[in-house]
Amino acid sequence: MAPTSNLQLKPGTAWSDAWRRSLAVAPEAFRDDRVLNLWASAWQTEGRALPATSPVDGSPIAGPPRLDATTAQQAVRASLDEHRAWRHVPLPERKARVTATLDALTEHRELLALLLVWEIGKPWRLAQADVDRAIDGVRWYVDNVDRMLEGRTPLAGPVSNIASWNYPMSVLVHAMLTQALAGNAVIAKAPTDGGVACLTLASALAVREGIPVTLVSGSGRDLSEALVRSPEIGCVSFVGGRDTGADIATAVADLGKRHVLEQEGLNTWGVWNNSDWDALGAVIPKLFDYGKQRCTAYPRFVVQRSQFADFLGAYLPAVRSIKVGHPLAVAHPDDPLPELDFGPLINAAKAKELGDLVSVAIERGAVPLHQGVLDEARFLPGQDTSAYLAPVTLLGPPPSSPLHHAEPFGPVDTIVLVDTEAELLAAMNASNGALVATLSTDDPATYARLSPQIRAFKVGHGKPRSRGDREELFGGFGHSWRGAFVGGELLVKSVTDGPEGERSPGNFPDYHLMP
Repeated sequence: MAPTSNLQLKPGTAWSDAWRRSLAVAPEAFRDDRVLNLWASAWQTEGRALPATSPVDGSPIAGPPRLDATTAQQAVRASLDEHRAWRHVPLPERKARVTATLDALTEHRELLALLLVWEIGKPWRLAQADVDRAIDGVRWYVDNVDRMLEGRTPLAGPVSNIASWNYPMSVLVHAMLTQALAGNAVIAKAPTDGGVACLTLASALAVREGIPVTLVSGSGRDLSEALVRSPEIGCVSFVGGRDTGADIATAVADLGKRHVLEQEGLNTWGVWNNSDWDALGAVIPKLFDYGKQRCTAYPRFVVQRSQFADFLGAYLPAVRSIKVGHPLAVAHPDDPLPELDFGPLINAAKAKELGDLVSVAIERGAVPLHQGVLDEARFLPGQDTSAYLAPVTLLGPPPSSPLHHAEPFGPVDTIVLVDTEAELLAAMNASNGALVATLSTDDPATYARLSPQIRAFKVGHGKPRSRGDREELFGGFGHSWRGAFVGGELLVKSVTDGPEGERSPGNFPDYHLMP
């Protein structure tokens, strides 16, 4: 029987506290009960605000004020007007305005992080890291952008950003500010599932410094015509799933429009003739950061059958040590916020979907190696825990299960056993392209021979790979990426025009060019 919880919400961290502070910092962007959309350099009241709940405990929070297609088109036209003025602002002034924005984000770092906790369920450590990566990453571009822009000019129209909910700051705000630094007006669609208040506050701080930001909310179906197909748009930048990405890819290909489409893939970790089990065991909990709700998570292990017992000896103790709970619950008011591997999933529907997929996979033959349980002692008494799911590990997901070939985007690991190198490579390439992969093997020659055959943009040798920061490039193979690669100077190149006939590194319908 789990011990009864004696935890309480840490004083000053309630959603009402975060909302009150947001109203005080940016009263122009927030109303008593809702956030506003931003276009034509003004905060607008149009949009039907949808009800929303926090994944942390199911309590009400602010939802996105959804616009219709006609209003979204008006916002895009206004962004083009801003773009035509901004692209002529001298680079030193653009750098000064972006730097002022970064200083403002730094001043309100903890508030931005607290909003992320409530809106998308990030533990405190990871929420702060998301904010810090955005700030530090854009500062690097401010320091290095002069050489990146030599011989290059802004695009003809603004950059349209459509991103998933999981990294509002370190992916979306980071991209927006870098695009603006390069001379473009930027449009962002607020993620439907979470992060709208955090993104609203960050946008308010940016527009105060004269950054040409447009922020709109709405369904993809209603806004896609404006945000993807509008002739005013100079580039479409998308981060999300393959189904939506495929629709956007078809649209931009038909229009010949500049695009950066980061899509999901089944990132895999291979184990072949390995003996460093301590290193593997140490990294397993880190791979569960944020419940594996990120594009560079590793949900699939492909293991040499003869090493399976040793693998389990390292893996199972590590996965049993993972801590899941309420991100803001403490035993005493003065206690620091808890150190957790992850909190809730993005919503209760996602937790149920994954739980159902696990149940069906087991019914069809998968072997449950680990099925964690939620510890009552890490939650507030009587709180809603419907968005939480403890780690699960399955051996041999059947081909009929989506867990066999698709990314679960949650704390579910699957293990596939193989006997030959050919099987290893086939299993590691199951999703026809991935963003990252890793191969744990003692022999450097084996790694050097096999890693080029793994269809992932980045392949680690016994270590996880990430999206990267600053000068590190990022992209994907196969269906995991379409359009220009980014990271380092490629991010600036993807949103600027260079010499006539330039072929940007990327994965395009008519060519694939590595950096």
